[in-house]
Amino acid sequence: MLLDGFSFGTDQGVPAFCGVLLVEGLDLRGRPVRILVDPAHLGRRRVLLAALASRGLAPTDIDLVVLTHSHWDHVQNIDLFQHAPLLIHPDERRYAAHPDPLDWATPAWTGTILEQLSIREIGDGAEIIPGVTVLDLPGHSVGSVGLAVESDLGLAVITGDALHSGRVLQTLQPPLVFWDAEASRRSVRRVIDVAALVYPGHDRPFRIIDGARPEYLSPFHLVLTGLQRDDPSLEFAAGPSVPWVMQGAERRGGSGD
Repeated sequence: MLLDGFSFGTDQGVPAFCGVLLVEGLDLRGRPVRILVDPAHLGRRRVLLAALASRGLAPTDIDLVVLTHSHWDHVQNIDLFQHAPLLIHPDERRYAAHPDPLDWATPAWTGTILEQLSIREIGDGAEIIPGVTVLDLPGHSVGSVGLAVESDLGLAVITGDALHSGRVLQTLQPPLVFWDAEASRRSVRRVIDVAALVYPGHDRPFRIIDGARPEYLSPFHLVLTGLQRDDPSLEFAAGPSVPWVMQGAERRGGSGD
């Protein structure tokens, strides 16, 4: 993990802190390769740069960038890595060029930004480097993908928002769907079926226990600044229990053609 993901909201909008991952391996010639997954949004730029620097890395040390999907909270820092090829599913690429007007997670400028980069299209079963394979996980968006990474602890799956958080294990229902609710549930089940470890889009990494319970690999830690704990205007409330599905997503989204 470079940056943990967090799943929380406010009555003034959603902070949307996605997980940012660094995968290191060797290519077929035995050369080291660094893959960054989901560079996050501008509000996390300073902490992303600091996380790289703490490992002795700069943005130019990243060889490839993988977008699990093109939503704003996963894509905005992509300009830090303009030197590196961008790997994205072809359906996601097409949709980003012509997003649905109701899709607040994919602003109209998304495709303009992506098409300035060197794009490589990827899909299910593609091996990026030995031991790192693409999984199609559609539903949250039309072209959501994950990465299956062979590790000493078993198969680790980086899911993006195909599996937002550990809470999704109990309901099999992603909290936000911009494309297809049933496809999103199938993608959750696919992750559960193959993963020993899960690196979700908006939560800490975890093991799956008994097929339905997360066992986290690290403690929760988040510091809020500019607020006082005893401020009477600060309130805590449970999140909505009904998942949100974009109205008419399947009918209007199309493939982006």
